[in-house]
Amino acid sequence: MAGSLIASCLLIAACCLFSQLIRVIVDKNVSTPLSKLLCLEFVASAELCAACFELIVVAEEYGIWMYALILFLLTLWWAAHWGDASACPYIHLEAYLDGSISFSQAFLVSLAEIAGGLAIYRYVQYTWDLQLSAHKRSVWDCDADLHVSAFYGALVEGVATFLCRIVSRTIAELEPRFGSALDAFIGTSLVVAACDYSGGYFNPVLATSLKLNCRGNTFAEHFVVYWIGSIAGSFLSWWTYPIVKESLFPIQTKDKKYK
Repeated sequence: MAGSLIASCLLIAACCLFSQLIRVIVDKNVSTPLSKLLCLEFVASAELCAACFELIVVAEEYGIWMYALILFLLTLWWAAHWGDASACPYIHLEAYLDGSISFSQAFLVSLAEIAGGLAIYRYVQYTWDLQLSAHKRSVWDCDADLHVSAFYGALVEGVATFLCRIVSRTIAELEPRFGSALDAFIGTSLVVAACDYSGGYFNPVLATSLKLNCRGNTFAEHFVVYWIGSIAGSFLSWWTYPIVKESLFPIQTKDKKYK
């Protein structure tokens, strides 16, 4: 059993290192900002989804806490190496609402993320065909993680996404010494808390790559829970964060008003 865990960790590490190599190549060879962002989002989404496919193996064979530990470490890695990439569509929706990017740019970047999440099926299947774990697996043979109604699943994904985004924005504002670790810990804790209800994805691209068309969900249920739920949570966090910010940092907020 320990050998299987080591194999899963090595596969995840190899995926992360290879993705980082591609990022270095993209940085050196792609000069247009939009083209570079599209490439980096594609790579980040592929890396995220490939790693999380292997985390399914870890969770099933070693339990939720080993899954949580590796997810926490991965989140730290992604925060340190992804740069402007997010592998998550609602981040770009928030940027559009802020006026920092156009709708067409947000749409294109989201398409690149979806493409990255769907492009790794054959890679993941190849690694699983090596039969390094105790069970034969297929990326096309899966069960849904939704264990409640679609309404409650969307509520779980939405509330958790809302909390994740509020926390992330607050940590970015405060800039504490161990902000990345705190953000990763809170995000991982919310994933564990939501795992028995909706699976705890909080990311439409990740959920689509891992669980679209799995047994137990219709396409409509999947879309409502993992797309509408999480995007609604993100939008609500964007809408309410100015109020949260004013209550947490009243002096800074007043200063900005009078400048």
